[in-house]
Amino acid sequence: MNLLGGIAIGLRNSVLAVSLLALSGCTTLTSTGGIAVTQTGDNPAPTVVPEGTDPDDVVIGRREHPRIIAAYGGVYSDRPAEIMVARIVGRLLAAANQPNAQFQVTILDSAEVNAFALPGGYIYVTRGILALASDTSELAAVLAHEISHVTLRHARARTNRTRTTEIVDRVISGVFGGEAGANEAVDRSKQSLAAFSQNQELEADREGIKYAGKAGYDPQAAARFLGVMSRFATFSVGQNQSEGFLSSHPSTPDRIQKAVQVATQMFGAAGVGEVDREGYLASIAGLTFGDSVSQGSIVGRRFIHSASKYTFSVPQGYTLQNSQNAVVGVAGDGEAVRFDSAEVGSNVGLADYLKSGWIAGLKADSVTTQSFNGVDMASGIAQTDQWFFRVSVMRLDGQVYRFIFAAKADSARFAQGAEATLKSFRRTDATDLAQIRKVGIKIVVARAGDSADSLAKQMAGLNRGTELFYIINDLFPGDPIVVGQKYKVVALQ
Repeated sequence: MNLLGGIAIGLRNSVLAVSLLALSGCTTLTSTGGIAVTQTGDNPAPTVVPEGTDPDDVVIGRREHPRIIAAYGGVYSDRPAEIMVARIVGRLLAAANQPNAQFQVTILDSAEVNAFALPGGYIYVTRGILALASDTSELAAVLAHEISHVTLRHARARTNRTRTTEIVDRVISGVFGGEAGANEAVDRSKQSLAAFSQNQELEADREGIKYAGKAGYDPQAAARFLGVMSRFATFSVGQNQSEGFLSSHPSTPDRIQKAVQVATQMFGAAGVGEVDREGYLASIAGLTFGDSVSQGSIVGRRFIHSASKYTFSVPQGYTLQNSQNAVVGVAGDGEAVRFDSAEVGSNVGLADYLKSGWIAGLKADSVTTQSFNGVDMASGIAQTDQWFFRVSVMRLDGQVYRFIFAAKADSARFAQGAEATLKSFRRTDATDLAQIRKVGIKIVVARAGDSADSLAKQMAGLNRGTELFYIINDLFPGDPIVVGQKYKVVALQ
């Protein structure tokens, strides 16, 4: 359980310590297969949307689009992947009898395995789901499913639920500031993005399989990829990661079996339709895997942000986890730390900000100011019925950052750990940046004598890398491989 789960930060604009870069790389697609790259920063809306679309849907999509971009870490720019996705969607639109439709498809810079759609023709896939799929037909199955949600008008109902969630957020009383934290609101909104009813999911499954099959793709890919995503969801829970797509698109054995039956009823026995494994793997070669370097990197107990040029280390025993909203460290002895940033006016002093009411239980007389490594800071103590907090804020290059240390009770060791972390906060240098390692998808060709087990050893250096290899290639230990066929490994780039 996240020890900071009860903390709600009252500042609406709380984000991970990084300013979003100018966004680009959104792809607008028409049913004729045309491809046009537009500037996301201009917030374009499709000029032609699916037939029968309510005018309000365009407004909803345009309003929610930048929020989705921010919640999922920005747009991921990869030209081969963008072109591949564009071609798939173009074929699916033609098969869906949408001759005048124009969809805006965005690849999100998130390791989460997810895909969803908004009213007005907005479709999203994460680079995480691109990394998990093994051929064009599997990605086509996901995209066809999401297009079906739009054409069946399911996305409109989902967005209405998201709006209701936002209203609920306003009346939640949290420990900090009496308001739900921005990151908690983002998490709930993300969970509701594809929270369709069971009947709607099955309806979109059936319609999506029809679109994919009519477009010439393997109709059995939907069932096949649901199985892969189910395996990855189980793996991810062990890694303390979100289940993403499957948290709202449950992959039950019954649903997989229904997908097989629908595909067979519509298109006959397995073995029909395009798979295009070779073309797909060529398009995702070099794709970033895992956390994006632009969102900061965890190296052991150190967090390094190359863009904002700062680093810090947490005490021995802490395990760090990163997201778009915060960096959280949890220790096995009942302690935790949260690091994030806040929008604070340059005319507001750090001590004044600390006392401004965003944190409940703060003891005003405990607030002190100090400077470590040339960085000005203010620190104080807060206490609630269940937790003891040491809170610090600092300003670097005009941006305010926040540390919240939590424990069941104060102790000399807890205080020393918090102080050591603060003293470690500093600007990065060349040595820090040299520690950052980017990992991505590498395509390898099986040779005579290779096996699934021998190829999996190429990922043995990663945490649970061998297990991950089997999942991302839809293999099991001991499975035979095809000599000359390509497989995915995750490797340093």
